Amino acid sequence: MVSLFGKRRDSAQPTPSGVRDLVRGFSIEVMPRTAAKIEDFQGLLPQDTRVYIAHIEGTPIEDMVATAQRLGQAGFEVMPHFPARIIRDRAMLQDWVKRYSEEAGVTSALLLGGSPKTPVGEFDSSMQMLETGVFDTHGFTRLHVAGHPEGNRDIDADGSTKLVDDALRWKQDYSERTDAEMAIVTQFVFDAAPVLNWISRLREAGVTLPVHVGVSGPAKLQTLIRFAIACGVGPSLKVLEKRALDLSKLLVPYEPTDVLSALADARQIGKIAQIHFFPLGGIKTCAEWAKRNGGAPLQAVV
Repeated sequence: MVSLFGKRRDSAQPTPSGVRDLVRGFSIEVMPRTAAKIEDFQGLLPQDTRVYIAHIEGTPIEDMVATAQRLGQAGFEVMPHFPARIIRDRAMLQDWVKRYSEEAGVTSALLLGGSPKTPVGEFDSSMQMLETGVFDTHGFTRLHVAGHPEGNRDIDADGSTKLVDDALRWKQDYSERTDAEMAIVTQFVFDAAPVLNWISRLREAGVTLPVHVGVSGPAKLQTLIRFAIACGVGPSLKVLEKRALDLSKLLVPYEPTDVLSALADARQIGKIAQIHFFPLGGIKTCAEWAKRNGGAPLQAVV
């Protein structure tokens, strides 16, 4: 087994207790097309795992709902994505929410702007979707929102985090004036420092929503660099670039042990509520790694 920096770790060596505690109760995401390749989710993921269903532009809502049905019937908490910029109008939003609720028993959602820079209709942000009241009408009790510790140039073109941080302050206020159970789920990071500094800034600004930190599961370095560039990961991309300069590490698969070790220290002081895995190297590889390194059901995660 290999660490982030390529030092070989004996597979029999115990995972640090802090990492095991952090990984326990992890969440993970799938897409309908990748979920279709998994024959037995119950044999792959711990019972009660929260599974996000990523809604990529062009994916039919029928495929999304069918995936939600399957995962829900298998005993998992299902949390589909609602990307604002691919939802045409309130009627479409209401149709999606109603179908998830009535056909798949879904009561949780991740609301985000989405990858398209130009909205297809009237929604440009998760705040606009929240303001419709549609989720509350259909019994959605848990609403998570996206966090961007390293910024999002689609929103803050100047490279700052001003607008995305302002949006989180709005969502903090929304959580205080409604009954919604809310949390922030971050973009994946490869370095703990940027996300921990970002959380500290949020706390100073009065944003106290629980933070679920996104990390990548095991994957080839080339795969991670491609995703990192496409998704706008900033400062922590330097971790991958540094690794790529070392030919002895170039072909060694990445594992998130080191970044999780750094995040585990922050867990002890209450900065981090949970870890969310982006299975960039494949969901089976990610799930098996997570289970080997502490992943297990965790009751009452926020």
